Amino acid sequence: MKIGFEAKRAFFNTGGLGNYSRSTIEMLSKYYPKHDYLLFTPSTENGVEFKIPENVKSIVPKLFLSKMFKSFWRTIRLSKKIKEYKLDVFHGLSGELPYKAHKKSDTKLIVTIHDLIFLRFPELYHAVDRKIYYQKAKYACEIADTIIAVSEQTKTDIINFLDIDDHKIEVVYQGCNTIFYQEADTNKKIETAQKYNLPEHYILNVGTVEKRKNTLSVLKAMSYGKIKTDFVIVGKKTDYQDEIVTYAEENNLTNRLTVLNDVPTEDLPAIYQQADLFVYPSYFEGFGIPLIEALYSKIPIITTKGGVFSETGGLSSIYIEPDNYKQLSEAIKVVLKDAELRDEMISEGFKFVQKFNEEKIAANLMNVYLK
Repeated sequence: MKIGFEAKRAFFNTGGLGNYSRSTIEMLSKYYPKHDYLLFTPSTENGVEFKIPENVKSIVPKLFLSKMFKSFWRTIRLSKKIKEYKLDVFHGLSGELPYKAHKKSDTKLIVTIHDLIFLRFPELYHAVDRKIYYQKAKYACEIADTIIAVSEQTKTDIINFLDIDDHKIEVVYQGCNTIFYQEADTNKKIETAQKYNLPEHYILNVGTVEKRKNTLSVLKAMSYGKIKTDFVIVGKKTDYQDEIVTYAEENNLTNRLTVLNDVPTEDLPAIYQQADLFVYPSYFEGFGIPLIEALYSKIPIITTKGGVFSETGGLSSIYIEPDNYKQLSEAIKVVLKDAELRDEMISEGFKFVQKFNEEKIAANLMNVYLK
């Protein structure tokens, strides 16, 4: 088959959408190299570091106007490119498809919807952004031949919020970067611990430091339960980080809080693997990749009850109400004190997470394309 991708975020996004785009391209080209893969992007320059696999070709605009007006090229001109390159399948990796792509050619259209958090928690988004996100997602779902949801939770939201028939939706789980599959060597762990001045024992949280992630509840649990283990937060900074730091200062927790922004991916496994516990009390996620990273890193997890979290965290994780910091405090104490429970959580969690390995995910994606 000749398979095309709307791949802007593979080259220009360091977060979840970018990671999903890059991993999808790398997995498919690795396990199914007989197909032709084309990446349509307004540019490949001055973005994130992304080594394109040898059997993958990038397509960038050549005309001056298309180079100048990149959004126009992605939303309008790209429909003509799909026809020009005679694609069998075109996959929008980040929740959108080109305008009138379904009318320009016979190419089968697929779009991945990661989450509809902007509809579940509208107060976290500007009104203009909500409107744009909604229009793009709704239009893409309507013209797509198949919609990929990254979880059953996202599938339910697509049906309920966008009024889309469930027969169009296929659930294909995400995975995580394969760098988490292997244990970091001793030297890397020591080097990373020194580089970031990591405490000897710590609770870990990874993800954008934003209000929806509810990271502050971990500090509240530590304060309430007089938990002495340190807390390390890794993620992109937002204004919410100031709220966390202020709470730590007001509750004598500053010396036990470490916040790390802009940590490169290659350092993350060593940070995960030296943690005693991973706590992720987020209010809502479309999938929750940090949970997968933690399970591969063989550390026990406490996360949120309900939603997608049990899909991603499995039966071995402990689930709490996100606003109940007293319940969270007790759960943290139990896991830190009970070595037998920790070992069982780690062992069962590592077995569970194998369902998210890249070969299985690549096979599931290819099955959608073949359909």
